[in-house]
Amino acid sequence: MVMEGRRVFGDLSIEENLRAASYTRNRSEYSEQRERIFSLFPILGERRRQLAGLLSGGEQQMLAIGRALMQQPRLLLLDEPSLGLAPLIVDQIKQIILEINRLGTSILLIEQNAAMGLSASDYAYVLEGKKVAREGAGKTLLADKGIRDLYLGISDEGRRSYRRAKLVDAEGVRS
Repeated sequence: MVMEGRRVFGDLSIEENLRAASYTRNRSEYSEQRERIFSLFPILGERRRQLAGLLSGGEQQMLAIGRALMQQPRLLLLDEPSLGLAPLIVDQIKQIILEINRLGTSILLIEQNAAMGLSASDYAYVLEGKKVAREGAGKTLLADKGIRDLYLGISDEGRRSYRRAKLVDAEGVRS
């Protein structure tokens, strides 16, 4: 699980963060997984002795994902991996998520960035308030006129749309 806000151990190096996440692994399993993480995130391998607290937000997110992968999970839960990141870094994170999934790890992605979340998902749920408003294949939802207009701010003509989403609160009142 990778929680919102990254939560890396800032006073420890990248290598020490990965070692802390692999406490149940023997030395050879740790080394094998560490090298897998460094192949997914080459920047972490280059800076393995740097303190995690000195990394950029995107690099800290990579480290947080790398720490979770040290246990070789079958299912990886990612909560808001793009939160607070520059668009270029968001795209890098998305590509890494797709690669992790391609390598055999299932991913449950919780994401407010609808464009990123839907484009990275095989299947998705769109929530309005506390209710499921739409569900389906990520790419199908991404092409849906209502989703594009309300969540992505793009009209059918490709222009920016400023229409606001109508949300339903817990009592069913639209705002």
